[in-house]
Amino acid sequence: MAGEPKQTAPEDEAAPSAATPSPPSAAPPAAAAPEEGWETRFKYLFADFENFRRRVDRERDTARDQVRADLLRGLLPVYEAALRAREAVARLGPSDPVRRGIDLLAQEWQAFLDGARVVPVARTGGRFEAERHEAVAEAPVSATHPEGSIVEIVQQGYRMGSVLLRPAKVVVARAPSGTSASAAAAPSDERTAE
Repeated sequence: MAGEPKQTAPEDEAAPSAATPSPPSAAPPAAAAPEEGWETRFKYLFADFENFRRRVDRERDTARDQVRADLLRGLLPVYEAALRAREAVARLGPSDPVRRGIDLLAQEWQAFLDGARVVPVARTGGRFEAERHEAVAEAPVSATHPEGSIVEIVQQGYRMGSVLLRPAKVVVARAPSGTSASAAAAPSDERTAE
C-alpha cells in the first residue's frame, strides 16, 4: 500500500552494516589500565549503592513516623473525649462503676500516649511560642500572668518526639497598646468632623 511504511527484512538491515567499514580499533590498553578502571568503577558503584540504601532507610523512617503521627492525630479527639467524660463523672462516688470504668479508660489512654511519647505542648503560665501555640485571644496582663504568658488553654496541643501533632490554642496575656488605640480613634474623629 502507498501509505504504509516499507518493512525491511533482517537480511537488508545486516547487509548495509556489513558493507560499512568499522573504525579501526585502538591499540589494546596496557594491562594495568583496565584493572584500575574496574576498581574505580566498583568503588563508585558501591558508594552509590550505600547512598541509595541510606536514603531509602531515611525515607522509610520518615514515612513510618508520618503514618504514626497521622494515626495519633486522629486518636487525639477520642483521648480528649475520655478526659471530658472523666471530668463529667467526677461528682459520682469513687465506688460508682461508671466512674471506675471511665477512670480506667482515661488511664489506659494516658498509658498508650505515654508509650507513643506523646506529650502536651502548653501549660498555663508558660511562655507563648509561635511554633507550638496558636493564639486565639488576648487577656490583660496581671501579676500572675506577665506579658507573653499563657493565661488559658482553649485546646491542648501535642507533640510526638520532635513532631508537632497539633498546636495548642491558647489565650495570651498582652498589654494594651496605646499607639493602636490612638490610631484607631483618629479616623473616627475625622469622620465625625465631616
